[in-house]
Amino acid sequence: AKGAGGITTKSWWVQKHEGHKNPVIIATEEYMLNAVGLPDAGIEKSREEIVAFRKESDAPLIANIVAGSPDDFAEVAEKAAELNPDMIEVNISCPNVKEEFGELFSSGERAAETFTTLVKKRVGNIPITIKLSPNTPNIGQVAKAAEDAGADAITAVNTMGPGMRIDIDLQKPVLKNKFGGVSGPALFPIALAKVWEVYNAVSIPIIGTGGVSNGRDAIEMMMAGASLVGVGSALHFSGEYVFRDTAQEMEEFCQKKGLKNISEIIGKAHL
Repeated sequence: AKGAGGITTKSWWVQKHEGHKNPVIIATEEYMLNAVGLPDAGIEKSREEIVAFRKESDAPLIANIVAGSPDDFAEVAEKAAELNPDMIEVNISCPNVKEEFGELFSSGERAAETFTTLVKKRVGNIPITIKLSPNTPNIGQVAKAAEDAGADAITAVNTMGPGMRIDIDLQKPVLKNKFGGVSGPALFPIALAKVWEVYNAVSIPIIGTGGVSNGRDAIEMMMAGASLVGVGSALHFSGEYVFRDTAQEMEEFCQKKGLKNISEIIGKAHL
């Protein structure tokens, strides 16, 4: 009713994960800085929520999963698949949990290959997308490694980090965790460039995310190579009808340009 074409869940863990202590989020007009640390009640609680969601909606559902070890990734992938989402998004790129689990989870080629292979073995016929970090200088190569290992799509990108703000009156970092991931409008130009790089490296679809605030941003993402566009922080900046307004702007653009289908603009800027 509010215009979203589908839903991507927050990250699911095998067991309850506390995340970081407050304060965990600050926002300005230009960006959002968060160090939530991916809190979650665990996959069994997610099961309850998805069952309830499915009773109310048949919208496409992408289940985002995360873990702290290969074994946990395998387990959470298998349990997520039991809920029959339309796609599983494998989050190997959150800057807020790197300190907990090390550089393996920083979206290098090895991580992309390892976790793509691992998850594919556990999810049956459900397609998977690998969510990559904008901090990766060779994101095209990482995306290609995931594609070669069997990924069905690439999500580009996660938040960028670490970022930081200091309260000059208290003389201490604003966030309890000190550092966080940057999202919102300030991330958009970087995310757009990363989508462009990934499009040049792979032939599988791309989900473009990162600072998309309106229909024109979404169109740019698609022209850079995204087949699907994710909107997240704009919900904070623009309110609950941002999805409807974004879709309407995109439709008006297509009508003005005489396009029969929005898919006609995918990768158009590369031509």
